[in-house]
Parts: sequence; C-alpha cells; structure tokens
Amino acid sequence: MAQLFKRLTRLVFGLMIYGLGIVMTMKANLGYAPWEVFHSGVGMTVGLSIGTISILAGACFVLLAALLGEKIGLGTLLNMILIGVFTDFFLFLDMIEIQTWLPLQFLWMMAGLFTIAFASYLYIGSGFGAGPRDSLMVVLMRRTGLPVGTCRIFIEGSAVLIGWFLGGPVGFGTVMAALGSGVCIQSVFYLRRFDAAKVKQESLEDTLRQFSGKQISLGKQS
Repeated sequence: MAQLFKRLTRLVFGLMIYGLGIVMTMKANLGYAPWEVFHSGVGMTVGLSIGTISILAGACFVLLAALLGEKIGLGTLLNMILIGVFTDFFLFLDMIEIQTWLPLQFLWMMAGLFTIAFASYLYIGSGFGAGPRDSLMVVLMRRTGLPVGTCRIFIEGSAVLIGWFLGGPVGFGTVMAALGSGVCIQSVFYLRRFDAAKVKQESLEDTLRQFSGKQISLGKQS
C-alpha cells in the first residue's frame, strides 16, 4: 500500500508540474500552444468554448487509445481533470508576469516546455496510465518504433494544422512549441533513461483492486 501511495504522489505532483508548465508557456506571450490552437479552431467551428472542446477532445482521444490497445487508468482520468485545475490555480496565483522582452519570452517558452516534458516523465512513469494525448504518443511509439520526440512532433504538428485550418490562432510560439516539445521530451526521457513504451500501465480496475487490498504485480520502468 505504501508503494501505491508513493506512485499516487508522483502522479499528482507530475500533473501539478504539467499545469505549471502550461502557464509558463502562456506567460511567454508568443502565441497559442498547439493544443490550444486545435481547441480554439474546433470550438469556433462548432460554437463551443475552448474548455468544453478540451474535455470532449480528451474523451475522444481516450476512446481512440483504448481501441488501439492502450490501457485506460486512473492517471488517464485524473489527467483530464487535474491539469486544468492546476493550470487555473497557477493562473489565479499570478506568480509569473506576462513577458514582453523577446529574450525572456524565448526563455519562458523553453522553460515551460522542459517543465511539461519532466512532468510527462513523472506521471507516465507512475504507471497509472498516460493522459489522453500522451496515450496517442505511446501508441504511435509502439506501432511505429519511432523515437518519442518524433511522435510528439507529429501529433502536435497535426493538432496545429487542423486547428489552423479551422481558424485557430497560430503564432511563432505555436511553431516553437510544436517543434520544441518533441526535442524537450526526447531530451528529458534520454537523460532519465526512460522509455515510455516499456512502462506497464495499470488499468483503473487494477488500481481499484489494490485499494481493496488485493495486491497485483506491476512491473514497470521508472
């Protein structure tokens, strides 16, 4: 049980750091991030808010990942909820000023992308299931054998193109985030000797079984 709560702490802390990373990229003031471009474009097309589209898109990605054989776990569900909660929390605290000097804008953008990459390492490594969008990244890695950075760039680049086609706002920071996120996550995973495709993700049913006292064996790389 102690190991279970240790992993839960890693999961929640990773999601909190992810929210902080998103705020850092927003405060860089260089343009919408890739997924925000996608959510905005789809939202304008169907007449729904960005937040609503984010939730609906997450649900669709979860379903797609499940159909492609990826386990849906507690981490997948908490990802859909807590990243938004933590993002709003850090925005409410308003600890980071909006940057207007170009060198600091670049600095905050890269710092935010590396923070998100490290957060991904933490919560994916907890073994509770990758988030909706990262689940697609892991599926693509397993199906193609491509490096994690390449898969990340492909997915986020696709999100930007679809969002831009539907009218979402694209700025220099959008392109920087779409290309830089793959480099950052590849670098962090390499430095931590971490292979997301080799982590045995735990299903929600398995997690609930552990809480009920019926322990299972979870072999994973962290």
